[in-house]
Amino acid sequence: MAEPENLRLETNGEARGLAETLLRTCRYGALAYLEPGTGQPVASRVGCVPDIDGTICFPASGLSAHTKALAGDPRCSLLIGEPGKGDPLAHPRLSLVARAVRIETDGATGAGLRGRYLARHPKSGIYLDLPDFSFYRLDCERAFLNGGFGKAFDLTAADMFLPHDELLDELAKVEEGVVSHMNEDHGDAVGLYATVLAKAEPGPWRIASIDPRGLDLAAGEKVIRVNFAAPLTSAAEIRPVLVQMAKDAREKLAGRGGIG
Repeated sequence: MAEPENLRLETNGEARGLAETLLRTCRYGALAYLEPGTGQPVASRVGCVPDIDGTICFPASGLSAHTKALAGDPRCSLLIGEPGKGDPLAHPRLSLVARAVRIETDGATGAGLRGRYLARHPKSGIYLDLPDFSFYRLDCERAFLNGGFGKAFDLTAADMFLPHDELLDELAKVEEGVVSHMNEDHGDAVGLYATVLAKAEPGPWRIASIDPRGLDLAAGEKVIRVNFAAPLTSAAEIRPVLVQMAKDAREKLAGRGGIG
């Protein structure tokens, strides 16, 4: 049941942080679109991936009903947020009000999204490169965050997404190399980010993506978020920040007797 308007709270840092976590760890969402001819709302499930600025994107076949519908009317909504244990309505979820925009697969943006998507959906390689598949970006106008009973917020795009500036461009150019280097040569440090800093269960954790505010780590069907102590101000800071995070994690681990 939707929250009454008078129960909406003033948007604050906690709400923005929760929205960021939901966006950055999103793997699937319920996409609602308008059916051609009838105008009736119809929902479909799509696989999701956040771009470096936090914008949600998804791949879709040209044969799917929602792709054909969005070509005629790009207005849509996406609900994200996994229910978890207990009452599903007690878990946070985010509803995005957006317009879907097709992304050219042969450009740099499409290639970057492909890598990000494969990191979260390793088995998607069997269909992702089929000629009728394309990525779509959800240009979000506003969103509704429900953090549980009595925790309802209206969010703007500025509350959720990073501005496209020189920092994002710089980081996008080095992200793939940094992620590959960390996963291939410093898997122990990546594991510490997950188990010590994020307090996750041990697993085959890998860095899925990097943005100016933190890391997304993936292991099988799980994606978790680890925020930096302070947002990056330049792409050159990423390597020393990762080194310091590993050092901090090892010190915390030693401080509790090496128990993970």
